[in-house]
Amino acid sequence: MNSPPLSLGTLLIACFVVCHYQCQAADTDNLHDTCPTDTTQKTVFINGFPCKNPGSVSASDFKSSLLNDKGDTDDIFRSSTTLVTAAEYPGLNTLSLSVARTDLEVDGLVMPHAHPRASEMLFVSTGVVIAGFFDTNNVMFRKVLREGDVFVFPRGLLHYCLNNGFEDATVFSVLNSQNPGLASIPGAVFAPDDSESMEKLKQRLISVSRLDYERLENTTFF
Repeated sequence: MNSPPLSLGTLLIACFVVCHYQCQAADTDNLHDTCPTDTTQKTVFINGFPCKNPGSVSASDFKSSLLNDKGDTDDIFRSSTTLVTAAEYPGLNTLSLSVARTDLEVDGLVMPHAHPRASEMLFVSTGVVIAGFFDTNNVMFRKVLREGDVFVFPRGLLHYCLNNGFEDATVFSVLNSQNPGLASIPGAVFAPDDSESMEKLKQRLISVSRLDYERLENTTFF
């Protein structure tokens, strides 16, 4: 038995439902040319930050010097990462962007971590680094990067980088979220004073990373 043809009204409703859910799956577009963060609003809680009065927006909102200086690398990992979001850099508000600077001493390491809300594009400014990430099948992808090279860490996947050269290294990153979030293995697994376990994990990661492989399956570190 043949089904009756759909009416025009039914088709229009179906198209509306499909379009509605497709639109909801993506970030909404800006309704203004710019929306620098209004840092004076301390009692309004929204998904993001409120905008400044358009009449008070200036070029200074779109410039930041927060990544100019080297970070403090005097810790067990001999590295430092400075992440700048829309909370500190008003011009980033509503643009789905954050920026970061990472400084690594010789043998310095950024331990495996993930950003649940962002992919990360890393650019090597100085030095030689190894960058890698782990997919959900426990496969490690890693590459030696030199000045000018770029590497991408997919959203939500554990990733790391280490200094593989004979001088300090500096890398800059752009993340496609104004609040990328951070899930860190050391912070979640080890006590703050468990330096012995963190040192063992660090040395294991360094030794595996320096193997002559760009892809390594079933990698374990514990």
